Amino acid sequence: MLPGDLDVNVAERPIILVDTREQRPLVFSNNVVVQVVTLASGDYSVAGCSETAAVERKSPDDLVQSITAERERFMACCARLAKLDFAAIVVECALEDIKAGLYRSRTRPESVIGSMLAIHVDFGIPTIWAGSRSNAANVTERLLTRLWRNHVAEVAA
Repeated sequence: MLPGDLDVNVAERPIILVDTREQRPLVFSNNVVVQVVTLASGDYSVAGCSETAAVERKSPDDLVQSITAERERFMACCARLAKLDFAAIVVECALEDIKAGLYRSRTRPESVIGSMLAIHVDFGIPTIWAGSRSNAANVTERLLTRLWRNHVAEVAA
């Protein structure tokens, strides 16, 4: 359990947990509290669900790097995420941006898309193409807020 997990029953707003290794944390609305912690999996979670849910955030360049030069590390990350009740990869661009090759690499767009589809099939982890960094923050906040609300309802029942 992480420190924020202990306070989930009395929290009025979800506490989004940001991993200490996250280099460019997303900026969330005032509807949530942000706490920096070391997460076992993913870049983001929410208090009360840190051991069962995580979101992995990727910029387009980081995504391509993760499935090429850092593939072994990323596949290990996906294996950890797959053990959770909920996991998703949120990408800060649209699928069309990948198809157009709008990233710093000569990796073929088909390879990027194929890898992400394989991760979905093999690990059960969907990729959410958010379209932009601000949309990635919004999607991540909404996913984690929903998980938090479900958790609070379970605890209250």
